[in-house]
Amino acid sequence: MHEPSRKRGAGFTLVELLVAIAVLALLAIASWRGLDGMVRAQDQTREHTDAVLTLQTVLDQWGADLDAVQTLEHASPIAWDGQVLRLTRRSPRPLDPGVIVVAWALRADGGTDQWLRWQSAPVATRADWNEAWQRAALWARSPDAATRRGETVLMPLAHWQLFFYRDGSWANGLSSGATSQPGDTQAPPVNANAVALPEGVRLQLTLPGGGSPSGQITRDWINPVVGGNKS
Repeated sequence: MHEPSRKRGAGFTLVELLVAIAVLALLAIASWRGLDGMVRAQDQTREHTDAVLTLQTVLDQWGADLDAVQTLEHASPIAWDGQVLRLTRRSPRPLDPGVIVVAWALRADGGTDQWLRWQSAPVATRADWNEAWQRAALWARSPDAATRRGETVLMPLAHWQLFFYRDGSWANGLSSGATSQPGDTQAPPVNANAVALPEGVRLQLTLPGGGSPSGQITRDWINPVVGGNKS
């Protein structure tokens, strides 16, 4: 009689173990790639959201500055020389006396072109205003440590351009009654044309490529005193 065949012992062979390990490794790689993709997507969404919120906040500040522009005797409300926009506006603090000078400019900061905003301390006299007006222009070109204390770095920007609405049409701010020329840090002559606030201001921003958002953005501001529909 033949002896009954022995039953195969429980367990896996070496080949089966290697196959199982290979399958688990593939599943781990696939899972890691899926998680990595989700994390990257979340990071991109967060970066886009932060950039959009920053842009909106900056544009809100832009509109607030224009809304608060003051037309005063012996003081220009607005001047654009192709590099820096200077404004005379109410102080954002109700208890502060006088007005403040605000400047917006595009300048390299930390190796990247940045849109920046500067504001003076409140001024109450013609002499103080004239000094702040000159400092605003100098800040845009060659700021010193003391002047930089009044600046805020807003956001990366490739290019910007301004147009003023006067006499029924939009025109480049430099050719439509601008109150100063490039390189002029002095207060402009005080006359009816020099201190006239335009009926509208059109801002065109070119955002750096490769980011989100990117491309060109246009923002119109209408003088509330004049009103109307400018397009």
